[in-house]
Amino acid sequence: MGTRSERSRFTRATWVNVLGNAAKILAEGSAGLAFGSAALVADAAHSVADLVASLVVLVWGDSRFEDADTDHPHGHARIEPLTALFVGGVIVLLGGYLLYESLLGLLGGTDIEFSPVLVGALGVAMLDMYLVYRYTDRMNEGLDAPALRALAADCLNDLYTSVGALVGVLGVALGVSLFDPLAGALVSLLVVYQGVTIARENLTYLSGRAAPEGRRSEIRELLLAHESVYGVHDLAVFYEGPQLEVEAHVEVAGELTLEEAHSIESTLVETVRGFDDVGDVHLHLDPEGVGEWETPDRVD
Repeated sequence: MGTRSERSRFTRATWVNVLGNAAKILAEGSAGLAFGSAALVADAAHSVADLVASLVVLVWGDSRFEDADTDHPHGHARIEPLTALFVGGVIVLLGGYLLYESLLGLLGGTDIEFSPVLVGALGVAMLDMYLVYRYTDRMNEGLDAPALRALAADCLNDLYTSVGALVGVLGVALGVSLFDPLAGALVSLLVVYQGVTIARENLTYLSGRAAPEGRRSEIRELLLAHESVYGVHDLAVFYEGPQLEVEAHVEVAGELTLEEAHSIESTLVETVRGFDDVGDVHLHLDPEGVGEWETPDRVD
């Protein structure tokens, strides 16, 4: 669970994304429809998906800050990557549709009419998304929330797609009307790529995938560094939502009292939790030299 301040930052950042995307849709959509620009309509439609995704994050995303309960004994950590996965899926679907529409424009021609209004609308959209990106990125400092990271990445994606749309509009100004659907197609491909990237990252969090080997080795060495620890086996470090969960058998002297063993275990748990990306830690203390339960370390 995060603090009230962290939850407030998360909510404010999400609201800024909702309002920023709404402003971008209004600017680009009205200009694109008025002058027949496929590139601007595609970019505005992309922001419709972003708006839906931002609303989903707003409704679901801050569940990460709620305490564990009887229905969710490990907390609500997986809700956030689930919302980010939804963001990625929506972006992929919309990107595919926009690519289809742009290809129709390339094959069948367009009726776009150039106007400085198109350039102005794109300028407003790019400034809008840059400011939203900077705000979201700043609010996510210290939170490292996958959902906000996905929204921030999509703001950057919006900047790139708007640049592509601008190239298409300027091409029309030079008398090459096919530049507009071509730009729309390129924008769509970038949209699909970004969505796939976001989805793949968050599938890692949801599937309980093992941590990178480097992090696993650091945790092993940290446990072994304690003066009372003789060995570590059955070490498993895996994702439980966006955070890591650690399980391990730790070997200590067999003659320790229960109170002494408990003190060592508590110290080790708090030490491992010192890693920013580690959530729960579950350790089982074994008498040193007794290895009948020992199995090779789990890596998946």
